[in-house]
Amino acid sequence: MPHTFWGIFVRKLGIVALGAALCGCAFQRAEIAQDARTQMVGMSKEQVLSCMGAPGNKAAEGATEVWGYDSGNGMEVASVSGDRYSATAVSSRRFCKINVVFAGSQVSSVNYSGPTGGLLTAGEQCAYAVDACVKKRQ
Repeated sequence: MPHTFWGIFVRKLGIVALGAALCGCAFQRAEIAQDARTQMVGMSKEQVLSCMGAPGNKAAEGATEVWGYDSGNGMEVASVSGDRYSATAVSSRRFCKINVVFAGSQVSSVNYSGPTGGLLTAGEQCAYAVDACVKKRQ
């Protein structure tokens, strides 16, 4: 019996450690996405093309141009609620729609929309597309 207890304990400890590691990555991605919103302002179109690639769509009105990108890793989040007799499960997919706004030939703002992350990790799904544009903190 002791082997069974310790086997289950070690397995559960491993699951908790994996969850903590994944959560830590989500916080880091959320920070990258937040940094991109300020660090990309002032970039040229060529710089954005270099770090993000070609946009999925473009729109222009006068001197303002918006490049649209999709971002995310296809993460699906499930929540279960219920009682002793029944349960309900709901799942949702997280993703990010990124709009890079140019005033003339330079980025004036970077906007995110969609279910981009959790309560404490807002924007983390956006980091996949903007990561190469951000200078990492030392």
